[in-house]
Amino acid sequence: MGVMKRVTMVFRAKANKALDRMEDPRETLDYSYQTQLELLQKVRRGVADVATSRKRMELQMNDRQREADKLDRQARDSLAAGREDLAREALTRKQAVATQLEELQTQYASLQSEEEKLTQASQRLQAKVDAFRTRKETIKASYSAAEAQTRINEAFTGISEEMGDVGLAIQRAEDKTAQMKARAGALDELMASGALDDMVSGPHDDIQAELDRMGAGQGVDRQLEQMKAELASKAPRQIEGAQAAPNGSAAAQADSAAPAADPAQAGEPE
Repeated sequence: MGVMKRVTMVFRAKANKALDRMEDPRETLDYSYQTQLELLQKVRRGVADVATSRKRMELQMNDRQREADKLDRQARDSLAAGREDLAREALTRKQAVATQLEELQTQYASLQSEEEKLTQASQRLQAKVDAFRTRKETIKASYSAAEAQTRINEAFTGISEEMGDVGLAIQRAEDKTAQMKARAGALDELMASGALDDMVSGPHDDIQAELDRMGAGQGVDRQLEQMKAELASKAPRQIEGAQAAPNGSAAAQADSAAPAADPAQAGEPE
């Protein structure tokens, strides 16, 4: 197959497809009905023309018949008047008129037959046009109903697809809502347990926390031992000072001048 032939075939196929999309069967039926009406009108005009010719010929036949009757009377009157020559002339003319009348009668019969045929054809065509009009209106109504049903189905299909998309959007929204609720619940639990504070302050180390607690406990123990040692060292001096207070102001002064014991040394057992 040549290139041009293939191009022509493709062009015709595309043109046919475009025409098929553009074609409306209702418009085609109306156009066909209009064409039939025009044809029927032409047939009716033909019948009218034949009838007019027949009527005109009928008038001519009547004129010839009256002329033949007149010549017959003139021939009789001439013969009664003894004018045989005039009577012969009148009869000769009558014969010519009779010949013309016979020809007119023959043509009249032909036109009458043609008129009857055209009238019957017009009646048959009229019946076909009426039947086509009824069929056309039925088809147009069916097509309009089918077109409306198709549009409804297409609209319903579009709505179904749109509702499907909406359903997916709703599902995604519900999933995100559930995820947000779960996250909020988890954050509430973390805040209640204090884990969130640890996460804010830094990474949680159980060993370091235990060491910190032990170090804090040892510091408290050292301070407590130091206080006990201070109290123990102050109690004997207070007793001795009370006993030597009358005569021993020098001793008290000596005691007051003596350096205080080192708290750190007193608090640490050897």
